[in-house]
Amino acid sequence: MFESESITLWRDADVIDPKGDKIGSLESVYVDTATDEPFVAGLKVGIIGRHRLVFVPLTAATVGPGYVRVRYDKDLVRNAPGIETDGEMAADMEPTIFAHYSMDYSPGASGERRLARR
Repeated sequence: MFESESITLWRDADVIDPKGDKIGSLESVYVDTATDEPFVAGLKVGIIGRHRLVFVPLTAATVGPGYVRVRYDKDLVRNAPGIETDGEMAADMEPTIFAHYSMDYSPGASGERRLARR
């Protein structure tokens, strides 16, 4: 994984899948509230005039010159839960994102959100 301070420098970088296919552009990073480590990225996908943000876990992601490579296939990510580009991820969307990637979800110890935008 990469340092959480440096990931903000990758905003607008290409996000690619394991085969090197471009999925979208990095728009935002959400950290795990328990560890303060980068956990999910918000990607801008779509065509001109019809963009939206979708979410992809950063588990096992790697960075290179101008790109972030995630471990998930382009089609899976593009079909992930999303929001309008000027929207915010609602708390009740978190379990849906985790389920889309077959990941276990649990809220914070006191029921707080699991993800926070950085």
